[in-house]
Amino acid sequence: MEAVTSPQPTPHVPIGRIPVLDLSPVVEGGRWPAKAAVGEVVPVEATVFREGHDAVAATAVLLAPDGSVHSTAPMTDVAPGLDRFRGFLQPDAPSDGAADWAFRVEGWSDPYATWAHDAVIKFDVGQDVDLVLAEGRLLFERIVDPALQATRSAADAATLEAAAHELADATRPPEARLAMAMTAAVKDALRRSPLRDLVTASAAYPLRVSRPLALAGSWYEMFPRSEGATRRKDGTWRSGTFATAAKRLPAIAEMGFDVVYLTPVHPIGTTFRKGRNNTLDPQPGDPGSPYAIGSRDGGHDAIDPGLGTEKDFRGFVAAARAEGLEVALDLALQCSPDHPWVTEHPEWFTVRADGTIAYAENPPKKYQDIYPLNFDRDPAGLSAEILRIVELWIDRGVTAFRVDNPHTKPLDFWEWLLARVHAAHPEVLFLSEAFTRPAMMQTLARIGFHQSYTYFTWRNTKDEVEEYLAEVSGPQGSVLRPSFWPTTHDILPPYLQHGGVAGFAVRAVLAALGSPTWGVYSGYELAENVPRPGVEEQIDNEKYELKPRDWSQADVIGISTLLRRLNEVRRAHPALQQLRDLTVHPTTNDQVVAFSRRVRAEHLPAAGRPGATQDDVVLVVLNLDPWGTQESTVLLDLGALGLTRPDGVEDQAFFVAHDELSGATYPWGAHPYVRLDPREQVAHVLTVGLA
Repeated sequence: MEAVTSPQPTPHVPIGRIPVLDLSPVVEGGRWPAKAAVGEVVPVEATVFREGHDAVAATAVLLAPDGSVHSTAPMTDVAPGLDRFRGFLQPDAPSDGAADWAFRVEGWSDPYATWAHDAVIKFDVGQDVDLVLAEGRLLFERIVDPALQATRSAADAATLEAAAHELADATRPPEARLAMAMTAAVKDALRRSPLRDLVTASAAYPLRVSRPLALAGSWYEMFPRSEGATRRKDGTWRSGTFATAAKRLPAIAEMGFDVVYLTPVHPIGTTFRKGRNNTLDPQPGDPGSPYAIGSRDGGHDAIDPGLGTEKDFRGFVAAARAEGLEVALDLALQCSPDHPWVTEHPEWFTVRADGTIAYAENPPKKYQDIYPLNFDRDPAGLSAEILRIVELWIDRGVTAFRVDNPHTKPLDFWEWLLARVHAAHPEVLFLSEAFTRPAMMQTLARIGFHQSYTYFTWRNTKDEVEEYLAEVSGPQGSVLRPSFWPTTHDILPPYLQHGGVAGFAVRAVLAALGSPTWGVYSGYELAENVPRPGVEEQIDNEKYELKPRDWSQADVIGISTLLRRLNEVRRAHPALQQLRDLTVHPTTNDQVVAFSRRVRAEHLPAAGRPGATQDDVVLVVLNLDPWGTQESTVLLDLGALGLTRPDGVEDQAFFVAHDELSGATYPWGAHPYVRLDPREQVAHVLTVGLA
C-alpha cells in the first residue's frame, strides 16, 4: 500500500495575557490567504476578553509584505456580551508575488475605559470622589506622556493635554473636572490613539491583496469569429477576424466595460464536429464549437487561421488597450480528436479497454468532439505544458483567464498552476466557471481563483435574491468573490426567456449593483431570449455557428443605454466597488427588493475621493416583476445608510434621495413609498444625503 504522509499539527501557542481568539478572515487556519484588493475595506473580527471586570479593547493591525506595520484600526464591540470586536483595514498596494500582506489583532486592557466606567458610578453615589479624581490625574499623566503624544495629531494631543490640566486643577468643582476628562472629543482622541495596557497580539494571518480589477470590474463576452462574419454566395459563412472583431471594441468600451472576454480562439477539430444547435450532422461550412480545440493547424498555443495570425491577435489586444479594455481569454483544458497532443502525448488521455481514447460523457449525454485530459498518467508533463501555454498567452497580452469547467480537473493541479502564475505574474486574474457543488466552488476559490461564476443566474424570487445577496457579501466574500452574469453562451434562464426587455433590465441592474464584478454575454443588448426547445440556452447557439448581429437595434431597445449608465454609476461610487458592505432593507411587497452599499468617509481617499467628509451610500430599490407595476413601502435601516432620524421626526422627510438613473430627487423619510412601472423604469438607484 502506498505510504501517505500527513501535515504536522500546528504547534501549541500560549493563550496570552489577553485572549484573542477566532479571528476572521482566516482560511483554514491560515493554510491559504484570505482575499483582499487594493482599496478594499476589509472587515477584521476577533473575540477578545479578560478576567474580572476591567475593560478590554482591540486593535486591527495591517502588516505590509515586508512584515512592517502598515496601518492600524480601532475595533468596536459589535456583539455586547459576546466580546466580538470588528475593525476595518484597507491595503493600498497589491501583493508582489513573492510575499503576501498579513493582519493580526492586538487585545489590550483599557485603563481609561475602566476608570471612566467606575468614576461615573462612584460620582453618582458620592463614593471615593477625591480618590477617583486622584487616580484619574495619574492616569492622564500616562495618557499625555510625551512619547505617546508624539504619535497623535496636534488637535488630539491638545485635547488630551487640556483634559489632563483640568482634571488636575483642584480649584475646580469635582464634577467639572470629571466632565472635562469624559468629553466626546477626549473619547474620540483616545479611540484614535489609546493608552494600552497588557497588549497581547494574535498570530499574523495572510492576506492576498490583488489589483482592484480582481474585486470590481465589468466583463463583456464575445465570440470574435462572429464579428464581421459574412455569408458567401453559396450560403456558407466566412469567419470574422481579429481585425473585424476589433471594430466592435469602441462600442464595448463606450458602454463602460473593463474587460473584453474572448471564447477560445484556437484551431477547431473536424472529427465528430458538431453542427448547428449541437447536432451530430454538421453541414458544409459549419464552423464547429471553439471548445473542440485542436486540429492539424495546432492546439492550445495556436490561433485559428480564420481569425488571423499571432500578429493580428496582438493587434486586437493593442486596439482593446487603446479603448481602456483588458483582454481575457477562455482557458478550456480539453481537446478535439484532432489535437496534436492526441498523437504526441497519448499518455495525457484516458485509454479505454478497446484501445480508443475516451471522449467526454455525462451519461446519457455524449460529447464525441471532446477528449478530456487525464492528469494522473503524466501529471508533471501535462502541468508543465499547460503552464507554458498560459505564459505564452500572457506574453501575447492576455491579463485574465476565464477557466472553463475547472471543477473537472484536479485541485492540486490548480493550486500548483495558480501559485506559479501568481509568483511570476501577480497581475493576471483567473475567473472560475464552475457551476457545481458549493464545496468545490469554495475550494477553487481558496486555492487561488480570483473570481467565480455563481448561482446568481437562478436566483429570481425576492427571498432568493435577498438571501443570496447577503450570502455572497458576508464572510464568504473573503474567500469567494462572486461574478454575476445574467446570461452566458451556455445559459438562458427561464426568467429571461419570458421576461421581455424589462426582464433583461431587471437582471442587469441586479447583476451590476449586487456584485462588484459582473458581466454580460454579447447580444444582451438585443434582449436575445429565444431558447432551444427543452434546454436553458439560446436557439441557434453561437457555440456552433457564426452569429453576426445588427447592433443598430441596441439603442432602440434601450438595454445598451442602461448598461452604459449602470457602469457609469459603478465607476462614480466607491460603495459599488466593494463587496463586504451590503445591507438588505425590508419592503412590504414580495416583488420589490431593496439593498444598499456604503463606504464610510474615512475609507474614501484610497477609493479616489481625497478629503471626503461624507459617506458614499447607494440604495437600490428594484421591481422584480418585468410585466407589472409594483408599489411598496421600504423599511429603511437608517444606521446602514449612515443616517439618524432627527428627534421628533416619525415618517416625515429628513434626507434626500437622488435617482442616478432618472435624475429625479425625492425627499424621503424612514419609510418611503415607491412605485415602479417596468415599462418606464425597473429600479431606483439612489444616492443618499442629508436634506
